[in-house]
Amino acid sequence: MLDRDGFRPNVGIILLNQRNQVFWGKRIRTHSWQFPQGGIDRGESPEQAMYRELHEEVGLHPEHVRIVARTRDWLRYEVPDRYIRKDARGHYKGQKQIWFLLKLVAHDWQLNLRATNHPEFDAWRWNDYWVPLDSVVEFKRGVYEMALTELERYLPRYEPRPRFFKSNGQTPDQNMERHGGKPQMELPPGGVFDPDPQSGVSSE
Repeated sequence: MLDRDGFRPNVGIILLNQRNQVFWGKRIRTHSWQFPQGGIDRGESPEQAMYRELHEEVGLHPEHVRIVARTRDWLRYEVPDRYIRKDARGHYKGQKQIWFLLKLVAHDWQLNLRATNHPEFDAWRWNDYWVPLDSVVEFKRGVYEMALTELERYLPRYEPRPRFFKSNGQTPDQNMERHGGKPQMELPPGGVFDPDPQSGVSSE
């Protein structure tokens, strides 16, 4: 389904975790990383297509996410001829996309790259919102930058907080400073001390 200019309607998904990091998927059997995306089928709204693609590509359902924002209008990119099937050359030009910013309200272990028999990704990771786009195929980088720029102002506020306090009312960092740089606190069974709670990155 193409519009009169040769662009296929499509949706893109920027999925945030609780630290405002974004989901990146590695395209199966390639070294290219990207956001989830996919075409809008005939009769679908952009939101319906987004939820379908969300499940097909990362295994999540509507109850696992919250819509934070979406782009106001279509964002377009052209596909070079060498990436277009011979039978589509001359009338297919590229993609026009509505981008959705989603907040994950479930656990990241609920992500499932094998939710269908035709997976798009074979690995995933959390990245900072703004990272170099070198690992993205070149002709998509411009639309990625446009989507990230437009949606950045809707990022939920993130304020790291200590996980628990000692009985003296001090945070773990304050206790560590008072005891020569060593954490002095009671940890839960199996717990470890992480002086930088933002340093961990989940991956698969």
